[in-house]
Amino acid sequence: MSGACDPVTRMAYTLPADLVQAVQAEPRHWLVTGSAGFIGSHLLEHLLRLGQRVTSLDNFATGHRHNLDRVQVAVGDEAWARHRFIEGDIADPATCATACEGVNIVLHQAALGSVPRSLQDPQTTHRANATGFLNMLVAARDAGAGRFVYAASSSTYGDSPTLPKVEDVIGKPLSPYAVTKYLNELYADVFGRCYGLQTVGLRYFNVFGPRQDPNGAYAAVIPRWIASMLRGERCRINGDGETSRDFCYIANVVQANLRAGLATSAEAVNQVYNVAVGDRTTLNQLHAALVENLQRERTNLAIEPPEYADFRAGDVRHSLADVSKAARLLGYAPTYRVHEGLAEAIGWYVANVG
Repeated sequence: MSGACDPVTRMAYTLPADLVQAVQAEPRHWLVTGSAGFIGSHLLEHLLRLGQRVTSLDNFATGHRHNLDRVQVAVGDEAWARHRFIEGDIADPATCATACEGVNIVLHQAALGSVPRSLQDPQTTHRANATGFLNMLVAARDAGAGRFVYAASSSTYGDSPTLPKVEDVIGKPLSPYAVTKYLNELYADVFGRCYGLQTVGLRYFNVFGPRQDPNGAYAAVIPRWIASMLRGERCRINGDGETSRDFCYIANVVQANLRAGLATSAEAVNQVYNVAVGDRTTLNQLHAALVENLQRERTNLAIEPPEYADFRAGDVRHSLADVSKAARLLGYAPTYRVHEGLAEAIGWYVANVG
C-alpha cells in the first residue's frame, strides 16, 4: 500500500497507520455497493488489500467493468478470491437482500449523481437514490448488519448561506438530487430510532481522484477540464469563476468510510458527517492549478484561457465544510488538500483521461 505505483492500476496514497491496524485487527465481511464506480472501487481495493472479505454490487449504470479489472490487477488473485461480485440493481429488493447476506458492515455508495441529471430526469434519480436506498436499509436490517455507512451529499445544504457548513444547519434543497440525498438521511435516522440499525451518513464535498469518469454530460469538473485541456479545448466555467468548492481527494473519503464503519463510540453512530478538507477553492483557482500541474507533466502543452457561460441551475454559490464533528467523533483527519491531491492524481488523469 505504499510507495509509487503504476497510475493505471494502483493507488499511490496510503491510509493512516492506526486505521490500517484497526481494519486488519479483525477479519470482517463488508458490502460495497457501487463497487464499479469511482469511490466504490477505491473502497473495494483497500479492503481487499487489508485482508477483508468483500461482497460488492453494481449494475454498471454509471460504473465500469474496467474499474473492477484494475482492482483485481492491483490486489492480485489471492486477495481477489475474497471478493464476490453481484451484478444487480438496488431498486430490486431481492438483489439487495442477496448482497447483504452475512455482511457485518455496509458501505453504500451506489447512486445516480449529478444535479443536472436529476433536473432532467427526476424519476430515474429518485428510483436509484430513494427507492434503492430504502431497499438497502431494509436488506441490511433484515440481514442483521452491524453498521450501515452511506454516501450522503453536500447538496443537502441547499440554499443555506452559512459558511462553513455545519451538519445541523441546512437550507432548502435546490435540485431533485438534493431532495433524494436529504431523504436518505431522514430514512437512516428513522431506521436507527425504530429498528436499532447503526447508520452513519457521510456528506461528500466534491470528491476527485483516479478512476473519476471524464466522459458523458455529467462528468465532474476536474476530469472534464483535464480532458478538454489535453485536447486543446477551452474549459467552460459556469458563472464568473468565483464560485467556490471544498474539493476532497479520494484518500480522505476512503479514510472516512473505514473510520465510520469501525467507530466504537455510541455517540458516533446514527449521525451525519461532513467529509471534506475545510478549504475553499474557486473555479478560477482550480483552473489555474490544473494548468500548472498539467504543464509540469507535459511541458509543451499549450492551454487556452477558460470561457465563461451562464450560472448553472441548481448549483450553490459557495461550499466550505466544517469537519470538526468528524474529527471529534470518528477520528477523521484529512491527509490530502486539493493541491496535494492534484499533484498525486495528475499522472493518472494524463494516462487515462486524454
